[in-house]
Amino acid sequence: MTKPIEVTEQNFRDVVGKDGIVLIDWWAPWCGPCRAFAPVFEAAAEKHEDVCFGKVNTDEQQALAGAFEIRSIPTLMIFRDRVLLYAQPGSLPAAALESILQKVRELDMDDIRRQLDEAQRQQGKQAPQQP
Repeated sequence: MTKPIEVTEQNFRDVVGKDGIVLIDWWAPWCGPCRAFAPVFEAAAEKHEDVCFGKVNTDEQQALAGAFEIRSIPTLMIFRDRVLLYAQPGSLPAAALESILQKVRELDMDDIRRQLDEAQRQQGKQAPQQP
């Protein structure tokens, strides 16, 4: 049985720096929608043992939440091979979470990296020249 791990400022880089898929649930104990989403997130963690599931308590990790500009909770982020692919606030039903996870599994990460590199090159070409 796999449970979500507690993610902190100290271990965040290690957690999202892993190969494979990492889901991060940004939450707080006082948040009703967060509490409603928790069983869905935990059930998915038990079902998908090949995926890393982590939870960031925004009350305890305010600097980390600020760095990622978390404005609404719950917020779900999905990384694959150190690339942020999904970041949306709001609770998801189990079927929607499964659907998103399946789409992330199907992505061609080499193609994603090529697209990111191309976007960065294009952005570099469009940067204003310094005097």
